[in-house]
Amino acid sequence: MRIYEELFILKPDTPDEEVDAYIEQMKGIIVTGKGTVDKVDNWGIRKLAYRVAKHAEGRYVLIQFTSDPDLVHEVERRMRVSDQVIKFITVRIDEKLKKIEKRKKIRDKRAARRPAPAPMATPAAPVAPAMPSEPAAHAPGLPAMGLPGAPVVPAPAASAPSPAVPAAPAVVETAVVETKVVDTKEKAGE
Repeated sequence: MRIYEELFILKPDTPDEEVDAYIEQMKGIIVTGKGTVDKVDNWGIRKLAYRVAKHAEGRYVLIQFTSDPDLVHEVERRMRVSDQVIKFITVRIDEKLKKIEKRKKIRDKRAARRPAPAPMATPAAPVAPAMPSEPAAHAPGLPAMGLPGAPVVPAPAASAPSPAVPAAPAVVETAVVETKVVDTKEKAGE
């Protein structure tokens, strides 16, 4: 037994009673063919990606069922001869479900092998963010106005670094900006 999804599109002007009757007819065909209906979703009227049989909209219905491959041929044959059905597609999904389950088992095995993450210690003093939300008009060590190619104003020498703002990220950031400026000038000169 395999698991299938049957998605079919009915004409948009089909009354709800006829749609329900057709769904029941399909369910009856599956059950009499020794299959089981797992799920039925009536999605209602939706717009089609392109016109099909002079229709721009259609009633979408999805049936998920378990059966033998011979029953699928019978269901598709019935849909081909029905006047209500505009389009249909049958997809075998049991292989996809097996792959998903296999990946999940592998993922669970890896998670079981990993040690539990250590709880994080809370910092003693609040740390200032590495990047402020809004750049300052002029920060020492950064280009003026924050534009590439602008002159870099060196940072004044401080006797003791302030504990609230670490000096290391500003130096690293300045080096990156200077490298970009130099690269731009070299490329422009060549």
